[in-house]
Amino acid sequence: MKILVISPTYNERKNIKRLVDMVLGENPEFHLLIVDDNSPDGTGKKVEKLQKKYTNLFLETRSKKSGLGTAYIFGFKWALKDNYDYVIQMDADLSHNPKDLSLMVKKLKEYDLVIGSRYIKGISVVNWPLRRLMLSYGANAYSRVITGMPIMDGTGGFKAWKSNVLASIDLDSVKSQGYSFQIEMNFRAWVKGYKIKEIPIIFSDRTIGQSKMSRTIVYEAIFMVWRLRIWKIFKWHS
Repeated sequence: MKILVISPTYNERKNIKRLVDMVLGENPEFHLLIVDDNSPDGTGKKVEKLQKKYTNLFLETRSKKSGLGTAYIFGFKWALKDNYDYVIQMDADLSHNPKDLSLMVKKLKEYDLVIGSRYIKGISVVNWPLRRLMLSYGANAYSRVITGMPIMDGTGGFKAWKSNVLASIDLDSVKSQGYSFQIEMNFRAWVKGYKIKEIPIIFSDRTIGQSKMSRTIVYEAIFMVWRLRIWKIFKWHS
């Protein structure tokens, strides 16, 4: 069983060693792919040094900052090309706990997509200001109403996929970023009838570095869900 964890980075030099040590130290059979957008803080150089210790650590450096969605699409294609069985996506800022990885992999034996959910059992978010928590929770409620997806945390980025699910999705047609990227990928799996499972996690906001959230990402998500609803009516139900 080949398992790949994908973590996109941009200016995560202060977090990257701890992330790598936690992921690969506790899961030596996993592979970890860092997709770095040519971070000016030297994240890529730090990963190169860590590769001397971990032979299962891989680095792909893109020429410029191109967005979270495209970084994951790059990683998904990389995984499919190298015939990985399971593919996991997680943030590099340590907001996702690597200790949850083993449970997510275990659940993939029964399900096609496993989502580490902040909202499946109440609200399990640490260190977020109330305004951001309300925005995130509201965005998920909005997404469920418009798209019809029965997913409590559709915007979360801690997810595990069976590779055949990713192979069945036209990755080149996925153009969204941020919140809307997560929603769109979930939607594409859902409309194809794949089995989706949410498991509770505790999400801890980053303590080092800066959030990549922006108004553009929020606005894109608002309009994306309507596009998905239209697709559902005219494309998948045609």
